[in-house]
Amino acid sequence: MQTVTLNVEGMSCNHCVSSIENAMKELGASGKVDLAAGKVMVEYDENQLTLDAIKEAIEDQGYDIV
Repeated sequence: MQTVTLNVEGMSCNHCVSSIENAMKELGASGKVDLAAGKVMVEYDENQLTLDAIKEAIEDQGYDIV
């Protein structure tokens, strides 16, 4: 398992948290969102999923990875 912390801009409420966490679940990853810090900690199997796919899933929800 690989763990990475991403800086994410555009999150402002609990709906944002749910949106990102659900996107991670759909990919088969787990994500923990720290709304106040603007960070998402993602744990995933690097043999089944790429970091680029995770970033794309977050960006598809309307947020920016910085």
